[in-house]
Amino acid sequence: MTTETTYFATTARGFEEMLKAELEQITSGQCKVAQGGVHFTTDQTGMYKALLHSRLASRILLPLISTKIFSDNDLYASIVSYDWVKLVDARDTFFVDFNGTNREIRHTQFGAMRVKDGIVDYFERKGFARPTVDKISPDIRIHVYLDRENVIVSLDLSGDALHLRGYREDTGKAPLRETLAAAIILRSGWEKGSPLVDPMCGSGTLLIEAAQMQANIAAQINRQKWGFDFWKGHQPAVWQAVWQEAKDLQNSTEKLPLANFFGFDLDHRVLAKAKQNAENAGVADLIQWQQGDVSALKNPIPDQVGTVVCNPPYGERLGTTPALIALYSVLGQRLKQQFAGWNASIFSGEPDLLNCLRLRSSRQFKAKNGPLDCVQKNYSISERKVSEQEELKFEQNGQVAQDFANRLTKNIKKIEKWAKQQGLEAYRLYDADLPEYNLAVDRYGDHIVVQEYAAPKNIDENKARQRLLDAVSATLYVTGVETNKLVLKVRQKQKGTNQYEKLANKGEYFYVEEYGAKLWVNLTDYLDTGLFLDHRLTRKMVGEMAKGKTFLNLFAYTGSATIHAALNGAKSTTTVDMSNTYLNWAEQNLELNDLSLRTNRLIQSDCLQWLTECRERFEVIFVDPPTFSNSKRMENSWDVQRDHIELMRKLKRILTQDGTIVFSNNKRGFKMDLERLAELGLSAENITKKTLPLDFERNPHIHNCWIIKNVA
Repeated sequence: MTTETTYFATTARGFEEMLKAELEQITSGQCKVAQGGVHFTTDQTGMYKALLHSRLASRILLPLISTKIFSDNDLYASIVSYDWVKLVDARDTFFVDFNGTNREIRHTQFGAMRVKDGIVDYFERKGFARPTVDKISPDIRIHVYLDRENVIVSLDLSGDALHLRGYREDTGKAPLRETLAAAIILRSGWEKGSPLVDPMCGSGTLLIEAAQMQANIAAQINRQKWGFDFWKGHQPAVWQAVWQEAKDLQNSTEKLPLANFFGFDLDHRVLAKAKQNAENAGVADLIQWQQGDVSALKNPIPDQVGTVVCNPPYGERLGTTPALIALYSVLGQRLKQQFAGWNASIFSGEPDLLNCLRLRSSRQFKAKNGPLDCVQKNYSISERKVSEQEELKFEQNGQVAQDFANRLTKNIKKIEKWAKQQGLEAYRLYDADLPEYNLAVDRYGDHIVVQEYAAPKNIDENKARQRLLDAVSATLYVTGVETNKLVLKVRQKQKGTNQYEKLANKGEYFYVEEYGAKLWVNLTDYLDTGLFLDHRLTRKMVGEMAKGKTFLNLFAYTGSATIHAALNGAKSTTTVDMSNTYLNWAEQNLELNDLSLRTNRLIQSDCLQWLTECRERFEVIFVDPPTFSNSKRMENSWDVQRDHIELMRKLKRILTQDGTIVFSNNKRGFKMDLERLAELGLSAENITKKTLPLDFERNPHIHNCWIIKNVA
């Protein structure tokens, strides 16, 4: 009569029930689901079969000690009192893998050290040589799991984790673990004997796992080293019989008709890795590989019905979203056009992106890919083949942000014609025209910037996110812009100098033209682009006013107003800003327009401090201060409503008698203190309406602008 033992198979969270079903089939033993794995009772033959055949287990453990501990001394005592010599030899190297903490054992490293001490001391007390710890390739692995006061110490029979099948020499970016790939295949609904297509196969793990299932190749058939090799309970004859049985099954299956597996990928280098992995896995003859873009995906076996399985890329950084939206959208289109009647199963770390497929899922599963929460959705593709023309009509008829797409199309017809007449290459196409699509769309030459305004707190975050994705998808379609030339930003209420904070470091600059001026913009590295589009008419007006006069640009940002003044023939220009970054940008703008630094000075300074020390006078002054700033480089905080009169007092001192101040700011509800201004001997005229260009006429409060002069 064979002795049965209870083992524990670990697996990723969410796969416990699947692992239970798999182990029941492999071992015919009793199985019980637990958090993070399955307890299963079987004889040694069944245990060896589980190790060899399981595609879902991460490790298989033989529990040795199960007890309660209330201190590290309790842990040590439980280890040092165990009869280790019956299990392993003192000459065997070992390693302790410790998981979990409690109030007494707060660090896994400390817990592992106490277990190590207990094992070493046990052997030394028995008169044996001190065992050696090997972190790289130990003979014996001891697994410890601590949950509050409960501790379980086990022998790891696997050795290296079971997701390491041995066939993957090299992978592409963000490869799936083999155990996760197997779970995706099992959940996809794919049936052995039917075709399987992966349109973005990467290093081929999904197809290889499925092909091994089809060919009855045991998951660990090629593993050379096991965690049980130095275990005294190991029975080599039983193990050899189990291994030979698996090999015989594999050899007999090779004579049977096999399914067709097809892998596509755009990167030929990744495909080469996939081919080598398939060769190593013994399934090279079963899989056909082909280089190709998903946008040109064709059904390789249209006379049969099968399954499309895929793990498309997904990005944690928002900047990758436009390209991903386009990718998922085109994948959905190709599935409907090429795989009518098939099933599809798509695994992604961004559930919202799956909505871009425009397919209705029949089932969905949650899973973890490392730290990422992911979802797998299964789809039944309609048997009616959708033509490319029908798909385009489907999109045009408003299935993706219909109202937004219609409004954007209408705005483009109106604004782009006007912009061309004006000689403008940077302008706004959409500015929260519809409440449910609370974003702005700007064109900069052949680029598009989509800026999402922060959604109100009462709006569901997932709904706002989905609307944003829909709007980006519609923008890509309506404008026809290339995905790598659409930039997505989330704009929030500014505090202090947030607008100056760097978001990226791509260094991608190009210039746009504005009324004959050339101005550098950067769409990715900062929250702002280097050019405030709503001030366009103000810059033009200031430039014309500065002809033949001395011109001062305070809080100058990238110096775009200076460029207009200099090009219009200002006698001299002085540009002051606290940021070296933006002064360097201003210098590049001057150079781009062939304007000399001899008559166009750039000064890095706190503008308010500089005003106090300035001994020159200017005929035209343009000042566009921030609404609020508490920069450490300023002596005091700045508030435009509170401090604008003090600013005017300082400006009056350096303004010529017949000079003009153009004062602008972006504070909503700003009120000019006309009484105190008059006390300074200054008068003000509100010219805000005159400075709002056509593309900002819907937003009359985006800025306010004043002409200020000395009282005659």
